[in-house]
Amino acid sequence: MKVLVIGSGAREHALCRSLSLDPDVSALHCAPGNAGIAEVAELHAVDALDGAAVAALATEVQADLVVVGPEAPLVAGVADAVREAGIPCFGPSKEAAQLEGSKAFAKEVMAAAGVPTARSYVCATPEEVDEALDAFGAPYVVKDDGLAAGKGVVVTGHLEAAKAHANACDRVVIEEYLDGPEVSLFAITDGTSVVPLQPAQDFKRALDNDEGPNTGGMGAYSPLPWADPKLVDEVLQTVLQPTVDELRRRGTPFSGLLYAGLAITSRGVRVIEFNARFGDPETQVVLARLKTPLAGVLLAAANGTLADLEPLRWSDDAAVTVVVASHNYPDTPRTGDPIEGLDEVAAQDAPQAYVLHAGTKLDGPAVVSAGGRVLSVTATGADLTQARERAYAALSRIRMEGSQHRTDIAAKAAAAAGD
Repeated sequence: MKVLVIGSGAREHALCRSLSLDPDVSALHCAPGNAGIAEVAELHAVDALDGAAVAALATEVQADLVVVGPEAPLVAGVADAVREAGIPCFGPSKEAAQLEGSKAFAKEVMAAAGVPTARSYVCATPEEVDEALDAFGAPYVVKDDGLAAGKGVVVTGHLEAAKAHANACDRVVIEEYLDGPEVSLFAITDGTSVVPLQPAQDFKRALDNDEGPNTGGMGAYSPLPWADPKLVDEVLQTVLQPTVDELRRRGTPFSGLLYAGLAITSRGVRVIEFNARFGDPETQVVLARLKTPLAGVLLAAANGTLADLEPLRWSDDAAVTVVVASHNYPDTPRTGDPIEGLDEVAAQDAPQAYVLHAGTKLDGPAVVSAGGRVLSVTATGADLTQARERAYAALSRIRMEGSQHRTDIAAKAAAAAGD
């Protein structure tokens, strides 16, 4: 099978790494990719938002499957263009991807499907914003209605900060604050059948102890030793399957990766948000634990044959990923800093620990930073404590001026589990 992956982040590197280890994959391509992906896939220059260009590239490399990684190409309709060219594509249509592209649309779908979520208001004027903030009170939750690369949400106890964020957006969803721990649960679907993956937890705040600004994600771990063993089945029945059924009923079937961001509240499970693609950095730890070869699962989703698949097989090992970010991330991250120590990790820590590239590029023979989140250092172990130790040991070998990372990824979960 020849596979083309679209995207350039750590999520795409994780996908490419898993696909490169799949015996059914005979050729692996990625566009545009990054410095790390170049080690496992042939890179191609393409505008990931240009559906015609992506479809032409897929035809040129004779791809049997195209996997669209990021949300922006999905919302732009790239998956539709690939399918119109007669090539199987893993990723929802432009219309179905509005589940992530518009928070208001997602709320509408959840209401129709009876999916538990936070009460909310859609606001387009300062007057509507004031009324909604007053109705819910602090802490205030304000979400940009459109795509914002994981940074469109403000949760604050300060009324003026909530208003400022709301008024800087064209349209916002203001909702009640959901208490309790958060869980990320991915599911692969062909529009009818739904196959949940293993849950993970990510860390959105930039600094230790969940302080600092929201980011695209600073680390993640899986499994969740504190979670109810019945959680996945409950979410499948009350959230994932009803959502897929509702979208199919509307004539916009969702095929691809459905990501449910969940809060385990005092009143039960509530959906915080949906995404239409693998989440980053949760993908790094979930795929690290998946034993079933990935390509066949993604192709079954694209071809509508998920119901014929054998149950997924998972490692009992734990996985932890720690994101290395550039100086001044998430505000105005600095780029162009040389990255050293990658060879040392490969020599001393593999295969239990490895580096997945996000914002990197080659500058001659050197690898340099090219974005805010630069690397995801990922490790597996018998339990979370061992996986943490391996991830941070590998991270200690990496040198990049001004780099930052959290030191507490999975620490509380590991301690609570007595690992």
